[in-house]
Amino acid sequence: MSVPPEIFKAYDVRGLYGEQITGDVAEAIGRAFARVIAGLEGKPVSDVRLGLGRDMRLTAPELAGRYRAGMVAEGASVLDAGQVGTEMLYHLVGSRELDGGLMCTASHNPKAYTGAKLVKRGAIALSGDEGIQDIRRLIEEGLGEPAAQPGTVQDVDLYAEFFDKALSFIDPANVRPLKVVVDGGNGMAGPMVGPVLDRLPIELIETYWTPDGNFPDHEPNPLLPENREFIIAKVKETGADLGIAWDGDADRCFFIDDTGEFVDGDFLTAILAEHLLAKSPGEAILYDARASYAVADTVTAAGGTAHINRVGHAFFKGRMKREGSLFGGEVSGHYYFRDFYCADSGTIPALLILEKLSVEGKALSELLAPYRAKYFISGEVNSTVADGPAKAKEIEELYGSRPGATVTHVDGVSVDFDDWHFNVRMSNTEPLLRLCLESLVSQADMEAKRDEVLGVIRA
Repeated sequence: MSVPPEIFKAYDVRGLYGEQITGDVAEAIGRAFARVIAGLEGKPVSDVRLGLGRDMRLTAPELAGRYRAGMVAEGASVLDAGQVGTEMLYHLVGSRELDGGLMCTASHNPKAYTGAKLVKRGAIALSGDEGIQDIRRLIEEGLGEPAAQPGTVQDVDLYAEFFDKALSFIDPANVRPLKVVVDGGNGMAGPMVGPVLDRLPIELIETYWTPDGNFPDHEPNPLLPENREFIIAKVKETGADLGIAWDGDADRCFFIDDTGEFVDGDFLTAILAEHLLAKSPGEAILYDARASYAVADTVTAAGGTAHINRVGHAFFKGRMKREGSLFGGEVSGHYYFRDFYCADSGTIPALLILEKLSVEGKALSELLAPYRAKYFISGEVNSTVADGPAKAKEIEELYGSRPGATVTHVDGVSVDFDDWHFNVRMSNTEPLLRLCLESLVSQADMEAKRDEVLGVIRA
């Protein structure tokens, strides 16, 4: 069977419904996935136990059914959680000690897309380096006949136990009355996070809180500024203490402070790390290679140990599992917790920030003020380039030879000076170079240096 090779991404499977991913493709992926997991576990597929979940996309019931049919055809036992947020699938795999799991979702992508997030034992993501390309090869080589004895399916309802698990990360008695605007983007946040927040003494202003795969209001991707305009306006209009927005499958959340300012993922990682270290002192915290110095500085000041890490689920979860790190944060809004199977969650950060604001008795903008006054960050700036590796090498040679420069290669090329630094890395999926730059001098200094480095990239 031929499948479009471009649907097999660095961390998931994703493509256009009907054009790149059909029911037949989904069933073949289900079969190959069961075999890959069996290989990783070193046992026959008939002994493999897999979790399955799906989001609110209009095509999800059909495609999840075909993924399930494929896994069962190979002889695997499937625990089907139905319509859930992605982290609930991670909870299913982690709590039941399953061999792996498949979440039918296209995350934050527009309506026309579908896909699957794939994890092995411990809810650790498969990646292009391990598992995803093996699935592609198995399908292309031909899957042959299904197993003589098909597997079984058991339906499971995870909601009540997931709510309890999420709330275990805070003391609900700590949370004081707050007014919070929530924007679910018509994704999975409403049913997954809503009932947890309803147990706290907060006034919720619910917007786009009902799952709807038509996305009638805006795409479920709060990283794009145009999708944040609504919640920013709503926070200002209602005088809310903060706003929280989720992506489609609700495994990432994003914050708007009480003044209507978007909260950068670096600063949120620092605040979460500080709060968690107060509960569990002396622990290790991971942060990604793009991040502000704010993270390492905050972690060190709070008595923790900060470790820089390569960007991406598989790299964060795998290292956290190996080393026992308490928490990991990515600039892109992925926050990982050791006590949640080292998986990322969009529910737990929301609860922790509500607790942090309550315990500190401060507004979110007050917590952020010291960061915004000291660390001037560019955010991620993308440039289309013909030859990414050559351009990265040119930048490394140009800036790495300057006095005081330190060059590292945790992910792409990072060049650090005493009062500014930057990271340049290639996109996994597009001909793009991504720049993140920070100055400790001023906003103007950051902008000048950003434009200078961009000038080299785009020359």
